[in-house]
Order: sequence, then C-alpha cells, then structure tokens
Amino acid sequence: MCRLFIEADPALWACETRAVRLNGFSTSVRLEAFFWTVLEDIAARDGLSVGRLLARLHDELTHAGADIENFTSFLRVCCGRFLDLQARGLLPDAGALGGLDVNAILDAEGRSRLGPQPAKMSGRHRGARPAA
Repeated sequence: MCRLFIEADPALWACETRAVRLNGFSTSVRLEAFFWTVLEDIAARDGLSVGRLLARLHDELTHAGADIENFTSFLRVCCGRFLDLQARGLLPDAGALGGLDVNAILDAEGRSRLGPQPAKMSGRHRGARPAA
C-alpha cells in the first residue's frame, strides 16, 4: 500500500507559496503543489482565479462567523471534500459549483456517510441469537 503514495511524484508535496489578497490585505498562502492543483480545478469550474476563489472562501467564512485561525488547513479540507464528493458522485463532473443545490448535496452526503441502516429486528433484541 505504501508504494502507492511513496512512489508518487515528489513534486506533488513540494510546498509552494502564493500571494493573495484577503479582506483587502496582501498575504501569502503556503500549500503543497497537489492542493494548488485541486484549488485550480475548483476555481476553474466557476470561472475564477485561484486568488479570487481564496478571497471568496475567506469572505464567506468571515460572514458565517467561523473561526479562520488556520486558513491553510481549511483549504486542504476543502480540497479533500471536493475530491471526496466527486468520487462519491455527489458533485457533477462539470459546471459551476456556485449554482449547485448545497442543501441537497449536504443531505445526500449525510445519508451516504450513515450507510445502509441495519434491518429492524422484529421481536428480538440486538445481539440475541435466533432460535435454532
């Protein structure tokens, strides 16, 4: 299993720092190249530059009253969620993300995380063995 990750192109985990403007201030964000590539894919779906995507995410976090103490960790999680939602078929393969029905996606995500529910056991307690 480890070879799958160890023998990947080392350029994927090379750190890259990019200058961005958040809340009207210039700052820099340092992420691995892999995450920058995913952010580029996310931004492209809505016709945004990566800088504009980051500014929008930061603005929406601020307006939601969320704690943005570690914005780079938030960005890594955004990338992971994007890839996970795609892999599970909860995001369309193309098109703007901004116009999606977020509530429907979150509901479907919650249902899929729960997995199949166990069948109700009629007249027996869980763990009880059926009569032979």
